[in-house]
Amino acid sequence: MSKTSKIVLWVLLGVVLILILSVVLSSALMGPESIDFTELDDKIAAKEVDEIQVDDYIYYGLKNGKIIYKAIGPRGENNAMTDAFWQVVSTNNIAVSYTDPNAGSFMSYLVPLFGIVLVCVVFWLIIRQTQGGGSKAMSFAKTKARVNSNIKVRFSDVAGAEEEKAELAEVVEFLKSPKKFADLGARIPKGILLVGPPGTGKTLFAKAVAGEANVPFFSISGSDFVEMFVGVGASRVRDLFDAAKKSQPCIIFIDEIDAVGRQRGTGLGGGHDEREQTLNQLLVQMDGFETNEGIIVMAATNRADILDPALLRPGRFDRQIHVNLPDVRGREQILKVHARNKPLAPDVNFKILARMTSGFSGADLENLLNEAAILTARANKKMIGNHELFEGINKVLLGPQKKSRLVTESDKRITAYHESGHAIIAKLCKHCDPVQEVSIIARGMAAGYTMTRPDNDDNHMTREKLIDLVCELLGGRVAEELVIKDVSTGASNDLQRVTEIARKMVTEWGMSERVGLVVYRSDNPIFLGRDMEAHNSYSEETAGVIDEEVHKIIESAHERAVKLLTENRKVLDNMARVLVERETIYSDEVDMLLEGKTPDEVYAQMDAKEKMAEENPFKRFIKDEPESKVSEDLARIRGENGTDDHKEDK
Repeated sequence: MSKTSKIVLWVLLGVVLILILSVVLSSALMGPESIDFTELDDKIAAKEVDEIQVDDYIYYGLKNGKIIYKAIGPRGENNAMTDAFWQVVSTNNIAVSYTDPNAGSFMSYLVPLFGIVLVCVVFWLIIRQTQGGGSKAMSFAKTKARVNSNIKVRFSDVAGAEEEKAELAEVVEFLKSPKKFADLGARIPKGILLVGPPGTGKTLFAKAVAGEANVPFFSISGSDFVEMFVGVGASRVRDLFDAAKKSQPCIIFIDEIDAVGRQRGTGLGGGHDEREQTLNQLLVQMDGFETNEGIIVMAATNRADILDPALLRPGRFDRQIHVNLPDVRGREQILKVHARNKPLAPDVNFKILARMTSGFSGADLENLLNEAAILTARANKKMIGNHELFEGINKVLLGPQKKSRLVTESDKRITAYHESGHAIIAKLCKHCDPVQEVSIIARGMAAGYTMTRPDNDDNHMTREKLIDLVCELLGGRVAEELVIKDVSTGASNDLQRVTEIARKMVTEWGMSERVGLVVYRSDNPIFLGRDMEAHNSYSEETAGVIDEEVHKIIESAHERAVKLLTENRKVLDNMARVLVERETIYSDEVDMLLEGKTPDEVYAQMDAKEKMAEENPFKRFIKDEPESKVSEDLARIRGENGTDDHKEDK
């Protein structure tokens, strides 16, 4: 029921109530005066009444045709009071009329009629509210799918995934020209499963397919099928496909299908699982005895590993399209799409932005531009410039700067040496990524950070690169050991990452000669009910060997970090001094310090570059290099220095 219909009905109900109330009040206030039966004789004798109406035992006295008195007479015919009354009437020649007791006045019929109408209207409102309103108490078994027949999204709105678009373009062709494929014996795919990390545009792809094909689009979340009532999920699946059959050809899109598509038989209690019943009904609807030609089921998930195999077989989800994080070219295209309605400064370079945003999903890139637009509005500017975009990248990666946080000189000194240790090791190790920025300004949960960016989008990590990365991560802790002569909780995050990398090198990646090429741990998360016994399939002796190899990798990297920072102690002191003074330095300043420049020389260089940095902050860390070399770079955090107490192992 629409809001306007509700308003009209409530107004109508109010009018009926007011009318009934006015009738009741008028009958009570404007009615005849009630008197005793004996007083009516006196009124007749006084010539105040010229007519009498008798209605059973009620006597009405009229004057000039208007009822002015009402009296209740005694019951029974042989009564002295009645005889005296009729004698007075006869003596004064008063006209007498009788009313049929079974006949009522118009008002006597109108009031009950209004009452019946009022009850019917209220009952009808209750029914409509329960069926179409918020509670839906009487329609909980109906589907909650939202239908959209006029979707404006097109493939041109989706960037950075050309192969995925090519796969889905065939589906559009199926929907537009099914006869073309039927003549060749080809079958329209029953289902398409979009698999990928969060924010990569899986839902956007489904909308683009529906928009390009110009067909109805039924969208629903996997969790919308499951309720507290048994059998509701299966009923909603049936209702969804029944509604879709009436709109063929069409697309059904189930977001987060893992909510109902998990593997069956994984319950721990042995009881009946409502999700399994819902999944069984979904399997039957997609490929059972009934045929649903012209209905394509699209689903999205980032947990394809826990889906039931029956759901993934051909005939149900015929195609699995993996939507991965965009590469540098894809990121550039996505940035251009999201920047269509935003005023950008003329010197904004999308290639540079794409280099700096490795690992960003489409949603991250959209958020980056949105944050930059907010910062621009906060500064009362008319166009989004490089400074706002650069700050937007850091804000998405690490959170906003916390310059107002009160930091003691002791904490500032510890953070400066910690981040200097990371930066120096990253520069000295051959396989570490180039240092982009070093700062002791708190962002998010980090008291400081050292940001590095790879030279290209490598998908593989070699053993030497991993060892150098472990050494870099330990650089902050080693710097504290050498200079502060004590250790702090700031390295807790570094140590967690070091332990994780070293253990995976031994147990998953076969990078330990002593353990060999055996995988002792799955990279998939434990699925409760399926992997209860599979996650610990090696002996205690093997576990001891694994622990020894993990310690060996970490201790070797620690010794190497100690050696490198001891040999470059002067550089470490100078870099920490510059950080305490200026709080943030970039790749050029790091290179100058490693070349042996003094802090004063670095200050002079930074002051000279300050004007240029205000115009284009990207030049702070991007050196003068040919455009051909400016390719596929990205920004990643290699060390977060958090000094919060909760990061400390208790």
